[in-house]
Amino acid sequence: MPPDDDHRVEVHLDKLLAERGLTLTELADRVGLTLANLSVLKNGRARAIRFSTLTALCHELRCQPGDLLTVVRRS
Repeated sequence: MPPDDDHRVEVHLDKLLAERGLTLTELADRVGLTLANLSVLKNGRARAIRFSTLTALCHELRCQPGDLLTVVRRS
């Protein structure tokens, strides 16, 4: 298993928020997360995400998990 800091998952919250005209604060309120925790996810510093959080984000952003998260291939 690779070290935790070797993940290659990118989070596309900025893009989705802009497309939907939402702020990070509005999204945090709607899904019941603190702004600090959502910011950690947005900035790619999260080490994990609960399925319940992923479900709530996808529901509010009207997207699928693959729209929110992608794995970047190594070159």
